[in-house]
Amino acid sequence: MRLTSMNSVGTSGPATYRVWTDDPEGFSTQRITPMHHNFHEHPLFQVPELVKLGMELSKVDQCRFMDPKRTISSALSHEGRPPGGRSIDEFFERMEEPGSSCAFYNIEVVPRYQALLMSVVNSMRALVEREQPDIFRVNGFVFFSAPPSVTPFHIDRENNFWLQLHGHKILNVWDHRDRGIVPADAVEDFIVTQSLKKVRFSEAFMPLGLEFDARPGDAIYFPSTSPHMTRSEVGGTGAGDRLSISIGVTFYTAATREVARIHQVNRLMRKCGLSPSYPRESLVADAVKSAIGGFVGAGRARLGAARARFISMATSRRMRHTPPPGSY
Repeated sequence: MRLTSMNSVGTSGPATYRVWTDDPEGFSTQRITPMHHNFHEHPLFQVPELVKLGMELSKVDQCRFMDPKRTISSALSHEGRPPGGRSIDEFFERMEEPGSSCAFYNIEVVPRYQALLMSVVNSMRALVEREQPDIFRVNGFVFFSAPPSVTPFHIDRENNFWLQLHGHKILNVWDHRDRGIVPADAVEDFIVTQSLKKVRFSEAFMPLGLEFDARPGDAIYFPSTSPHMTRSEVGGTGAGDRLSISIGVTFYTAATREVARIHQVNRLMRKCGLSPSYPRESLVADAVKSAIGGFVGAGRARLGAARARFISMATSRRMRHTPPPGSY
């Protein structure tokens, strides 16, 4: 699917940056939706400013580098140092070399970018919150890649506004409700333990999803746990396409929190040999599981907080955010 970009900036007055859809009334948080944006024109999303951001984040281990040999079936793995023994400075000087790839995690820790991420979400807040109230924990992940490059097949916990900022990239995404693509137990394992071991790609999936040929100004919304992957290819690209830059602006809502609680209980039930209903298949079961999952989640949160305090005392240098697998 080729997205057709549009310009929303007026001819007078300050620029207004936003994300928008051609069919506001038809927008649903439960559907994959092609959209438009003009954030690629924002000063903070220009290449020199993003390189500055990467240098800042590298100091707190939030600029992560991927193996150029990975495929769409590879595990999502990343390192804090560029491959081949390069320095951070050298990586960015040579970032247009084929196969170069890195991701900036949790850019919201930098105040100037936190405000920018909120403006992305706020431009669609009214449409999102008519179905899913209480947006919280807005995060941002920027992806640099020089063709040929791929982001392997995976799922994320959050709802996602995916924006192409520079160059060209192909995004494949599948319906989050299709259990033939990712089984229920694989979703539960990821939600609870961050494991993607059971989230596996098959070539047979290709005709079952949507493919977007994205250029600057193109955006796609997809719901939490929608399977997806990206690739940037050599050939057939125009000037300035030696580097592809995109951003995932992710967020949670009251609905994603409730579904996560249900997944926690379902996983426990499955370990006991039961076959629980998937979220949204039974409103009565969902209500009971959500309440129980709230208690389970609170206990896990307390244990996690205690573990984080221990780690912070045991090490002098740690990441300000630990990126879960699948965040990029």
